[in-house]
Amino acid sequence: MKPIIRTLSLGELADLIDWAADEGWNPGLEDAAMFQAADPEGFIGAFVGDDMVAAISAVAYGHDFGFIGLYICRPDMRGKGYGKAVWTAGMDRLAGRTIGLDGVEEQQANYRSKGFQPVYETIRYSGRPVALPFDTERPRTVSAQPVPDITWYDALCFPAPRHSFLQQWLQPPHRALAAATAQGMAGYAVARSCRSGFKIGPLFADDAQTALELLGELASACEGGDLNVDVPANQVDFIAALEAAGFSTTFSTTRMYKGLPPELDANRVFGVTTLELG
Repeated sequence: MKPIIRTLSLGELADLIDWAADEGWNPGLEDAAMFQAADPEGFIGAFVGDDMVAAISAVAYGHDFGFIGLYICRPDMRGKGYGKAVWTAGMDRLAGRTIGLDGVEEQQANYRSKGFQPVYETIRYSGRPVALPFDTERPRTVSAQPVPDITWYDALCFPAPRHSFLQQWLQPPHRALAAATAQGMAGYAVARSCRSGFKIGPLFADDAQTALELLGELASACEGGDLNVDVPANQVDFIAALEAAGFSTTFSTTRMYKGLPPELDANRVFGVTTLELG
């Protein structure tokens, strides 16, 4: 049966988040509303009658960049072409843009066949820090920061403006902190409660020391489970500090792009925002 393809309501997006939990992706407790703020039209489902059988996120960040994620077909409906239908709808929606996604190893050949090329590996580190090294000779203030300042810093590290998303992402119940020096902002980070523990993202900072300070402050504020952060593999000093503090790897993905990879300051990216939205 040919499915109906349409935008998801907030309730249907919440159902998709539940599917992600069933797949073991450990989504955030508030992800449906937070994700929808990024692009209300960017979540697409395939329906047979009243039943959602497959879905995808195809979030547009302006006219030049988009991101694919949350690509799931209901297990009992696989092999019927419904997943392909939402994939095509999502890619069509983002046509003309550079498109990013985070692919697990077993799917990367499939994504390559669709025109995506690998750019860097992201490794998930999980745990509770025993101790994180701090440089007491480089004083910083780590606190809540006005949204406009964080929006400015975010633009250094993310491929496109995402003001509407940040307006939601930085608000409670998420925990958002920024680091500042006498020269201005030096980084920011956000923690969100998940089905299990917490995810940290984004974690953007001028250097590894600042990233560790932000992570340490969030660890103190987040009780009752492991912290999980998706770290670009090129951040070798930060990774060494995480491992020394007791974090361990759980899995990895590869950031892939179709089209010209976006320009951003990758040296400031110590933890990606989400694997679903980029």
